[in-house]
Amino acid sequence: MARQWHRLPCTNLEVQLDIVLSCGQSFRWSKTSPSTWTGVFASKLWHLKQEEEDNIMYQASSGNQNDCEQELRNYFQLHISVKDLYEKWREADPVFCKTVGTKLQGIRVLRQDPVENLFSFICSSNNNIERITLMIEKLCCHYGEEIGSFEGKPYYAFPTVDAMSVGGVEEKLRELGFGYRAGYISKSAKYIASLENGVNWLYNLRKVSYENAKEELQKLTGVGAKVADCVCLMSLDKTGAIPVDTHVLQITSRDYLPKLQGKQGLSTKCYNEIGPVCI
Repeated sequence: MARQWHRLPCTNLEVQLDIVLSCGQSFRWSKTSPSTWTGVFASKLWHLKQEEEDNIMYQASSGNQNDCEQELRNYFQLHISVKDLYEKWREADPVFCKTVGTKLQGIRVLRQDPVENLFSFICSSNNNIERITLMIEKLCCHYGEEIGSFEGKPYYAFPTVDAMSVGGVEEKLRELGFGYRAGYISKSAKYIASLENGVNWLYNLRKVSYENAKEELQKLTGVGAKVADCVCLMSLDKTGAIPVDTHVLQITSRDYLPKLQGKQGLSTKCYNEIGPVCI
C-alpha cells in the first residue's frame, strides 16, 4: 500500500491512538512499527500514526482524501470533544475529579460498524483481548473479502452476515478454536439473515430507543445484557448504554454504591442498578 500520507487535525487531548486502538473496542488493529497502527475498517486497509501533538497522519488503501477523512472523523466521532466532556464531568462529579483528573485524556468511544461490533463482542464471552483478536482474524480470513496486503500479510474485510450464515460455519469455527462461540455466531447470523429486512434490521436499531435496541439485540443467541450494551454504545449511537463488568462493579461499589461492596457476581438486579448511576 504505497499511498500518500494525509494529515487529520486532531490533538492528543482528543485522541490517543495507542490507547483507543488497543483497549478492546475494536480488534482489527495492530502495531506494524513503533509509531504506526495498521488495521481495517470501512472495507479499507489503514495506516495511522500520531507523531505530532496536533495531527493524526493516515493512509488508506482506497478512496479519495475527502471521503477517507470523513470516514476517520466518523469512526473516531471527532464531532464530540472529549476534552470538553472531561471538564463537564469533573465539575459535576467530585469523585471523577479526584480519582481520574486528567488521566483519561484522549480516550473516546469508536463508532463501529454494527455487524463487526456485534459479532466481535459475541466472541468476547469469557475471553481476553488477545484471544478475541486472534478469533476475529481467523473469522475474517476464512469468511471476509481480501482488501489488500502489507509487508506480505493479507488483510480482510469483516465478513457479511450472509457469509456467516451459510452451512458449515459453526463446524469450521469449532475447528478453529471458537468453542461454544461458534454456535453463537452461526445462529445469530442465520437469525439476522432470515429476517424480512435482513441486516438492515441491525442498522435500523440506530433509529430506535436504547431500551428497544437492547431488547432486540438480546433475541440473538449469545447476546446478554453486557454484549447488547457494548453494541448499543459502540455502534448504535446509544450514549446512555453502560456495559457493566466486574471492573465497573468494583468502581461503582467503591465510589458510588457502597451497598454493593462484597458482591462477587453480577445478578440482573445488580447490573440494572449500576447503569443509571454511571450515566
